[in-house]
Amino acid sequence: MKSDKAMVMFQRLGSVDLVLSSKINKACHYHYIKQFFRLVSRLGDGVFWYTLIIILVIYYGEKGLIASFHMLIVGIITLLVYKYIKSKIGRLRPFENNTEIMKGTIALDCYSFPSGHTLHAVSFTIVALHYFPHLFAVLCAFTLLVACSRVILGLHYPTDVIAGAAIGYTIAQIATYFPI
Repeated sequence: MKSDKAMVMFQRLGSVDLVLSSKINKACHYHYIKQFFRLVSRLGDGVFWYTLIIILVIYYGEKGLIASFHMLIVGIITLLVYKYIKSKIGRLRPFENNTEIMKGTIALDCYSFPSGHTLHAVSFTIVALHYFPHLFAVLCAFTLLVACSRVILGLHYPTDVIAGAAIGYTIAQIATYFPI
């Protein structure tokens, strides 16, 4: 009985997720919006974070090196968690479930849940802000753009992004309790 109710709830959530994905993805039909979010997504592949790590070390010296090493450790942990979850859940991407959803860029792997880009963006942001809170506006704005890019480009459902953010936030918060 309980499993039937849970199944119905997950089916409804999946339906809402697909409808929201379709509506949000319509922004991808505008060339400049699609190009902008492709760039954001590409930077979120690691380019932005690698550049930040280098800048932190150059600009802040030893403190930047410690923060960067902490980000690296969190990056490895989140990568392992993310790959494990993706392999177990195996959720197809929105553009594979609905032909109306445009694939705005190349997917880096097969499955959508959770959003790795969002997971890493949130976790790196949390760790970096632990050391350098004055970077809040820049890092949070970029992280939000990365999260939005994943749904706009048709690669993730809103729940993929929410789950990625929650997992990244949790891992990073725990990691900040263990100083390097």
